[in-house]
Amino acid sequence: MYINKIKLNNFRNYEEEEINLKSGINVFYGDNAQGKTNILESIYIASMGKSFRTKKDKELIKLEKQKSFIEVEYEKIDRNGKIKIEIGEKKNIFVNGVKLKKLSEILGNINIVMFSPDDIQILKSGPAIRRKFLDILISQLRPSYVYNLNLYLKTLEQRNFYLRQIKFENKPKEMLSIWNEKLILHAEKIFSYRQEFIEKIKENINEIHSKITEENEIIKIKYISDCRNINDYKKQLSESEKIDIQKGYTTKGIHRDDFLVFINDKQVNIYGSQGQHRTVILSLKLSELKIVYEEIGEYPILLLDDFMSELDKKRRNHFLENIKDAQVLITCTDKLEIENGQEYKIVKGRLEK
Repeated sequence: MYINKIKLNNFRNYEEEEINLKSGINVFYGDNAQGKTNILESIYIASMGKSFRTKKDKELIKLEKQKSFIEVEYEKIDRNGKIKIEIGEKKNIFVNGVKLKKLSEILGNINIVMFSPDDIQILKSGPAIRRKFLDILISQLRPSYVYNLNLYLKTLEQRNFYLRQIKFENKPKEMLSIWNEKLILHAEKIFSYRQEFIEKIKENINEIHSKITEENEIIKIKYISDCRNINDYKKQLSESEKIDIQKGYTTKGIHRDDFLVFINDKQVNIYGSQGQHRTVILSLKLSELKIVYEEIGEYPILLLDDFMSELDKKRRNHFLENIKDAQVLITCTDKLEIENGQEYKIVKGRLEK
């Protein structure tokens, strides 16, 4: 899988730009705030339907302009395709000229794996960041996952609203059983997906991490969920009703899932060094790359946003060995002079090949 061409019109700081890419490594370099990350963001939007940097679509439109356009042409083993996104008062998405009815329909057309310095927060921040990592991976390969997750979150919102009605309006507690049954139904499906992909990560990450650390470290992953056993989860929901009503939100459920990473039986986010954090993130992302390849039979497109500067020479060489068969887009401040790579200098939203 690779992208042939990107066209940008009034997107971020780009007025009009057409970028032809090679199937191997493409390097975008230049000073900060010139528009390098904007190129990766456009591909991310074409893949996921939304930005990784903002929730407000109007921020994607060039200042003093009313509309923005992104067009991405790509090739896969079995087909070619073109995704066009119009961003204005509304966001319209077209795949091969056909307008999509739902945002989730864009998933799976262009598969990506994103690397950025912020990925270190997967380990350092709270469970929500780790759940997001899983959600992005699974949603690209199992479109029905997004549907079930959205149903769960909608039901959760409704249950939380009713909990506050019980507290402040003396609504009957017995009605909670309706929301409990719905939560359990959706939670069971979501847990099944997450458990499947945690196991896939485990299958790949041990070998990857062992090579990176020259067999000096053993990595383990532990998946934590209230929903491992549906009968137990039903009991937990019932037992936590009193505290849920008091707090006004649901304290048990798939929305509190987490996974922990251990190196030599020590929890990385507590005891790991900065170098170990970087190595674990590298192992996680390379596992993600391999999982996508095993699922669809071709490598996803790698987006490396100022990531190479985070790696020492040894980790960088190992990383490049693992991605030789994938199309890669790299942003950095200085030329990397990678063999057989194509380099572009970015200056104030303009591209110089």
